Amino acid sequence: MVPFDNIDKDILDFLSVNLPKIIPFPVKTYFSLPIPSNTYNPERNQYLSLPLLDILNKLKIPDSFKVLGITNVDLYTHGLNFIFGQAKLKGKEALVSIARLDNSFYGLPKNQEILYIRTLKESIHELGHTLGLPHCPNPECVMCFSNSISDTDRKSYNFCPICKLSLSYLF
Repeated sequence: MVPFDNIDKDILDFLSVNLPKIIPFPVKTYFSLPIPSNTYNPERNQYLSLPLLDILNKLKIPDSFKVLGITNVDLYTHGLNFIFGQAKLKGKEALVSIARLDNSFYGLPKNQEILYIRTLKESIHELGHTLGLPHCPNPECVMCFSNSISDTDRKSYNFCPICKLSLSYLF
């Protein structure tokens, strides 16, 4: 994992412990990176995600199978109003933003437990794309596309039987 700017250590620790329970690879947290100012779009008050994925792609981290970037800024990509995360299908890099996963974004009271679970779900989802999984039509599968925070809350942090079968071919 590679945090962009200041990410709460407790979230990173939670992911380090729980990601390997779903995707069986060890997780290490590396140095924090600054968010390049040229990724900020003042008209949208959001950050473009693709340059951050490119940064992750170019990192030379020894023995890394996949690289998961975690940021707390609101992300978008061309054609979408916002994204919770993004990854390159069958690529090395994935990116998750906790901005819209936090209740405070919606004017609700902070809830760290909900934030941690949502971040885990979206991290697994994006890493699933790097492993070659497309979006899944099963609304409870972690690979189901989240168009809203309620979609993220509805889905599990586990792969459905069909996605598990697809992953078994990879491992």
